[in-house]
Amino acid sequence: MAAFTEPRHGYAVMSLVEELTGGEYVIGPASLYTIIRKLQEEELIVLHDNTDSRRKVYLLTEKGRGVLNKEVSRRKVMIDLAETGLKRGLE
Repeated sequence: MAAFTEPRHGYAVMSLVEELTGGEYVIGPASLYTIIRKLQEEELIVLHDNTDSRRKVYLLTEKGRGVLNKEVSRRKVMIDLAETGLKRGLE
């Protein structure tokens, strides 16, 4: 969802994810558009601009921003727990 914090079309999202992860994660078109459909159904993203029929642009909603913030916080806790566990293993 973080890829939709700014208006982006599908190909831009795929490219951003691949770039930011150093190629670790690659999302194919079929997967991406399934994800987009689900995020729209859950009202987490909205169609922002569809003036170009080949490039629909999506944007995170306020609800989506809230869910994303909660998810980031949850993952930070998980990382802290993992780091604490690793440090204990070194003692």
